[in-house]
Amino acid sequence: MSSLKEPKPVRLITGVIFAPGARIEECMEELSRGFGEEAYRSGPLPFDGTHYYEQEMGTGLLRVFTAYKRLIPRETIRDAKIFTNEVEKVFSYDGGRTINIDPGYIAEEHLILATGKGFSHRPYLGGGVYADLTLMYVNDEWKPLDWTYPDYRKPETMELFKKLRNDYSKQLKEEYRR
Repeated sequence: MSSLKEPKPVRLITGVIFAPGARIEECMEELSRGFGEEAYRSGPLPFDGTHYYEQEMGTGLLRVFTAYKRLIPRETIRDAKIFTNEVEKVFSYDGGRTINIDPGYIAEEHLILATGKGFSHRPYLGGGVYADLTLMYVNDEWKPLDWTYPDYRKPETMELFKKLRNDYSKQLKEEYRR
């Protein structure tokens, strides 16, 4: 019989895709009200790995990645996704989104995203939310999987996530060395 124990808390992240002219700063403030202070925010990066959102949001899309200071229990990622869906609605225009928010978390062993779309590799978390194993951390580097989104498999994105993982690991050691 295995011994059951709670896993370590994780670093909450968001990937926010937005259309030119979207009220991105207001959106980020709303996310901070829900998730707490930011530990990191990237500059706007071109979102050019897919055309999936263009019909709804237009062209020239950008993305920012954000990490939050407060570590969270892993199971709360479901609530984070429900919250971000509500935030997306606030910033919708004429029936379509101007902002798409993908919450997730960085753990020492993997990066998980929360999604509303089920698939074979996405366990159900409840409330219409699924977990997507997006990257695994193996031999000191992130490894994409067959289904990893194109922008999450870019070397510069994985390098950013490596930095965020290192920062998370340091915080974990400081807060849980007691």
